[in-house]
Amino acid sequence: MKKTQLEKLKVREAQIKARIQSLEAADKTRERKKDLRRKILLGAYVLQQLRAGDSRAESFRAELDGYLTRDTDRALFGLEALPKAQNEKAAKSPMLESV
Repeated sequence: MKKTQLEKLKVREAQIKARIQSLEAADKTRERKKDLRRKILLGAYVLQQLRAGDSRAESFRAELDGYLTRDTDRALFGLEALPKAQNEKAAKSPMLESV
């Protein structure tokens, strides 16, 4: 059975849509990798400054203390775990929902 021109065009359309999705996914992956690399480099810089005794170290630690809510994240920076009620309140924060 011979395909009509319409059927051939629909097949081609599906192929083009699949290619577009593939390219968009690859682009998103590249952007996520670049974002991750920026975070790693910034984090390495900040940690180096903290270890070197930068004058901003205590201020930065205080900011982290107010920002980090998960106990495992806080432990990475030598911060004490938050009381249970405060931890649950931070998890329900509307600010976190918008991110």
